[in-house]
Amino acid sequence: MSSQSRFETSNGSKYLQQLCKHFAHKVAVEFDDKSGHADLPPGRATLVADAEGLSVVVTAEDEKGLGVARYIVEDHLKRFAFREDFSALDWTDQ
Repeated sequence: MSSQSRFETSNGSKYLQQLCKHFAHKVAVEFDDKSGHADLPPGRATLVADAEGLSVVVTAEDEKGLGVARYIVEDHLKRFAFREDFSALDWTDQ
């Protein structure tokens, strides 16, 4: 199962790198300034940054895991993007 979302921001690359560096303390991560992935406990999070924002896709085995993966990414993004008054992502299941 997977879910995707997009955060429109001029700081997509910055947030991608912050998220990946933070996640790397606990899980396997690979990233550069434009894309990355983190092997979160429920499944993989894939992030892609461009000049207009940050796209995120999370995967998991079931709906519960998908909810946990969405929460992990969104909760951390809230901390990093507080200057932009970020409150939540609008997720779409695939």
